[in-house]
Amino acid sequence: MYTITRLLALALILVLGGLGIFWFVTAPRTMPDDTFAGLSGDATRGEQVFWAAGCASCHAAPGAEGDDRLVLAGGKGFASDFGTFRAPNISPSDAGIAGWSVADLGNAMMRGVSPSGAHYYPAFPYTSYAKADPQDIADLHAFVTTLPASDTPSLPHEVGFPFNIRRSLGGWKMLFFSDDWVMTDAATPQLERGRYLVEALGHCAECHTPRNALGGLDTARWLGGAPSPDGRGSIPNITPGKLDWTDVDIAAYLKTGFTPDFDSAGGEMAEVVQNMSHLPDEDIDAIVAYLKSVPAIE
Repeated sequence: MYTITRLLALALILVLGGLGIFWFVTAPRTMPDDTFAGLSGDATRGEQVFWAAGCASCHAAPGAEGDDRLVLAGGKGFASDFGTFRAPNISPSDAGIAGWSVADLGNAMMRGVSPSGAHYYPAFPYTSYAKADPQDIADLHAFVTTLPASDTPSLPHEVGFPFNIRRSLGGWKMLFFSDDWVMTDAATPQLERGRYLVEALGHCAECHTPRNALGGLDTARWLGGAPSPDGRGSIPNITPGKLDWTDVDIAAYLKTGFTPDFDSAGGEMAEVVQNMSHLPDEDIDAIVAYLKSVPAIE
């Protein structure tokens, strides 16, 4: 009896110890406290960040057009193998992000951590925004606070067990979250800018790069195309191994949505084109230069 009691006590200690380790290693981790200290946002610059980051594509209400795309009421659904994720309200209202500081927005975008200290699901592309410049976050914050407020409540995600255990996302981040550049050598200022727009703000890889079974990006096939998360069709390879368009072709497509064959962008890419149309020509040219420089995936 004494031995059984000791074994049970040892088992309990091991379980509690394991839970303690799990709780520690999966804890949400925010940016250093001084990251956003002293930064003053500029709404004019923030508007360019807003379009480059594609905020309206996800956070505008489904079907919104024109100026209604600036009402960031949320509600759009994103189907995946893990469930359907819903974009939240991020308008400057009590139902959205009214009261958020620059640091709150920065921790959400660059670390996937909410102001209350919970993990966000990586359907929100913080794995790309992690490379953002803190000044751009401050500028974006300044711009978003000028947009119309919406009192529409955020819809809950439709995610079942075990993916609804948010704390486990800390383990996912340990495996797949990195703020390292994929293109490690951006040899010119134009390539550096293109890398920033594609890998960070534009988060192009979130759609155009395949993922492993746990949802981590397969960087060995960077921008090499991927199955559509909703199970319908595929997202194209946009590396030089497949995309044989000229620089002028790519730039025109990003600005107008028209291909060299007189086809037009559809689906999610149509939204991307709407965003890109707000960017200056030099940013479009930088994106083109980056796409022409990444390793070809056949």
